[in-house]
Amino acid sequence: MDAICSAIMRQAKRYGTPRSLKKTLLFVAVVSSVFVWYLSYHMLPSRNVSLVKDQLEKSITVKDPLYSSQTGTRRATLPTNTTRVPSPFGDRLGTNRSRASETLMKQNITERDTWTNVRFNKTVEPTILVVTNQFLISSDLTNALKANNIKFDKVYASTLVTSWPALEDNDTGKYFVILFQSIVILHDLNTELLSTIYDYCYKYNAGIIAFSQQMSKTTKYKKLYPLPMTMEHGQSLRDISVNPTAGDVLHITKPGQGTRGSLPSSSWTVFKSDLPSYRPLVQAKKVTPAKSLNQTSQEKEILYATVLLDDGDYDGIQKIFIGNDLRFWLHYVLFLDSISYLSHGLLRTSLDRYIQVDIDDVFVGKNGRLTHLDVQALINQQQVLSNKVPGFTFKLGFSGRSFGSGNEDEKKGDLALAKNAHVFSWFPHMWGHAQAHTYDNRSKLVSEMKMNYQFAKSQNITVYESYAVAPHHSGVYPAHDMLYDAWKEVWGTKVTSTEEYPNLLPDWNRKGFIFKDIMVLPRKTCTLYTKNLLMSNYTGGKSGLDGVVRGGEVFKTVISNPISVFMTHMPNYARDRLGLYLFDELVTFIQRWTNIKLKTASPVKMAQMYFERHPEEREPKWMNPCSDKRHLQILPKLQSCDRLPQILVLGPQKTGTAALRAFMSLHPNLASNYPSKESFEEMQFFSNSKYYARGLEWYMSHFPQVRHNPTDKDRILFEKSATYFDSENAPKRAHLLLHKAKLITILIDPAKRAYSWYQHERAHENPASLNYTFYDVISASDGPGTHPKVVSLRNRCLNPGMYAKHVSSWLSHYSSKKMLVLDGELLKTDPVAVMVKVQQFLGLKRQIDYKDKIIFDKTKGFYCPVKSGRKHCLPKNKGRSYPPMDDKSKEFLRQFYQNYNFQLRNLLIKKHLHTPQWLGKD
Repeated sequence: MDAICSAIMRQAKRYGTPRSLKKTLLFVAVVSSVFVWYLSYHMLPSRNVSLVKDQLEKSITVKDPLYSSQTGTRRATLPTNTTRVPSPFGDRLGTNRSRASETLMKQNITERDTWTNVRFNKTVEPTILVVTNQFLISSDLTNALKANNIKFDKVYASTLVTSWPALEDNDTGKYFVILFQSIVILHDLNTELLSTIYDYCYKYNAGIIAFSQQMSKTTKYKKLYPLPMTMEHGQSLRDISVNPTAGDVLHITKPGQGTRGSLPSSSWTVFKSDLPSYRPLVQAKKVTPAKSLNQTSQEKEILYATVLLDDGDYDGIQKIFIGNDLRFWLHYVLFLDSISYLSHGLLRTSLDRYIQVDIDDVFVGKNGRLTHLDVQALINQQQVLSNKVPGFTFKLGFSGRSFGSGNEDEKKGDLALAKNAHVFSWFPHMWGHAQAHTYDNRSKLVSEMKMNYQFAKSQNITVYESYAVAPHHSGVYPAHDMLYDAWKEVWGTKVTSTEEYPNLLPDWNRKGFIFKDIMVLPRKTCTLYTKNLLMSNYTGGKSGLDGVVRGGEVFKTVISNPISVFMTHMPNYARDRLGLYLFDELVTFIQRWTNIKLKTASPVKMAQMYFERHPEEREPKWMNPCSDKRHLQILPKLQSCDRLPQILVLGPQKTGTAALRAFMSLHPNLASNYPSKESFEEMQFFSNSKYYARGLEWYMSHFPQVRHNPTDKDRILFEKSATYFDSENAPKRAHLLLHKAKLITILIDPAKRAYSWYQHERAHENPASLNYTFYDVISASDGPGTHPKVVSLRNRCLNPGMYAKHVSSWLSHYSSKKMLVLDGELLKTDPVAVMVKVQQFLGLKRQIDYKDKIIFDKTKGFYCPVKSGRKHCLPKNKGRSYPPMDDKSKEFLRQFYQNYNFQLRNLLIKKHLHTPQWLGKD
């Protein structure tokens, strides 16, 4: 730069006449052009973009950014007489995008919501793209998204060159916001990638969020080219405040709030821009070093932006820059507000937050019982909270056997609670606070509950909210059937809650479910446990408790959950009354700093709202309790780890699975399930939602307890359900419960399988198969003129034979090493050879010779198992004979399955799985 300026000065001295001055100006113009070119190509990192060209062409289709193929309409365009300003990225980004005058751009941004409705398909689930790198800890960020049920995809910046994700799907934008965990990643992006991101954001009106994480003062990233803003890193700050004029951007955060004092960390980034379209959302003052004597008092009071909004006037793309990470509590809320704003409300949630505070174990225990003074304090604080949260009451869980068993003060406390029972809401535990999972007799469990019921009646304690909680959450999950049945019989229970589903930790991942018509809500902890009587014994003392309330764990729980059921314990309201302090401070802090509207409702109403919001959680997910120490401790007596199968025979139907089951049962170390009254030899637990809803106890009850007998120590359980193979739900459900299981599938020519199913349905007198030929069924269309039963039969004939699709589905949950693919044709002609493979795959300690255990029956026309010297052939509905398939149907199926078979062959080879001989002929 100095060399260029010197050259200009030499030219000016050399030429003094007007004519010479023109030459000078021309020279300056040429030099300036060269200088702009130099900046354009050298100030941003230069990268080799040839490696990403193909990926970029796939990730975004280059189209007119103003045109919507869905509506056939154009976004607001520039008038022909508008002065066009070059893109800040110029030709370097390979874009012809131009910027209108500031007035017109503001008009377009005002219409942003309209654009979004045009650009994004409403059927697309709002999603965020998170760009991070291997050197950053992204768990805080991704956990925040998970806790708020925001769907996201994560990519690493170091792999973007080779694995840039597709940004569009069927001419619809996939991502509403692109989030950079570090400004450094955005700064260092490959030029063409940066162009792609900007083109996508401009086309779909998507926004950008970028964090500045733990950057020192000496970092080189002072300016985010080519944006008109500067950054200062490694700052210590104080006296933070929220911009009072930022109400149009903020949703949860209340504008105008602030607090005095130093902020945690000395690695803050502050932003500065002279353009009015760059607005600070949050500001703070710098901490002045003690040795700095030349700074005026006015300079000390300068406000610096720690969160900066780029309204998009400069380049048409809205951005929000955050000058630290999510460890600072205010950034957590601002992060959610940023997503809400940049997604144009599509990722915005209601401000209503429903809270419920349960006080467990009333009348229970020897230490920490309430005195009459504690009861009066509880009543007083409940009134204070109800003024802030209309209708609020504490909910007290009771076990009546210990009533009046404490010292004199505690006895008075029990009597005070009973006297003021009408002031509170009540829910039952167990009479003696027993754990339900220890009961294996339903009558005894019901009797225990009825004693608690009679106690409540004698003390005028009214239980009217159909809500109950099991001591230690025993029997709720893992679910104990008789607990749910007893609850309904004695208390009419409709709602309960637990902290155990699907696991205790992490807290933010707790879910709800519905079992036996009882709604189970996720229960939240508030860092108070039975031992917390004294403030001095709480971790960190009063400041520690303030920390979890004032922006900490409990505060974030309310912010992220529309419905929060908090678990506390009776000792938390005795002695120092930590529970009263916590919830008073929590409500005060939330109402000061946020626009959240705290509300309460009955447990039934809250549960109904919860499952309206989360319908996907209605169905329980049965996981292996033997893989979780806490679940194993409260596993009901009727359930046992040794009653879960280790082998699944998947199917599909009409491939010989019944024969394989019979042959496997001949092995002394293999045992199958007991028959089901409804599904006979097959459990169909993972494929049939009706059976799956019956729960783990029902499933286990169909298997023998093999470990109880010393002679059975090497015995392995298995089950065969041919409906598992092509079930959409079975792979995921099975993996949740049996993630270590081995899988066996049998494949025959899919055309033969389809024809066999059709003949099976004819044997069962399915009207569609009796009234329509096989060809008519398999070639039926989905049009209104086709009978629904014909369409259903066609699907059951054809869909299971799309083998590659279904094998892939199972392999997305299980390793290929866990799967054995058997040739169904070989099983029919040489079952002994097949059983050798099965034994080897299962790794059975004892290998048996099947030559004398499987004999061909000439009358039946197939092989039969031999037991105690006698043949036990399958029933007459197996191995039927029927007319050969017509040529027209053969040709139709050959063409229909040709591509599916090709995909299957490639898949099996890729996964090193056995390729059936019939597939090699295709």
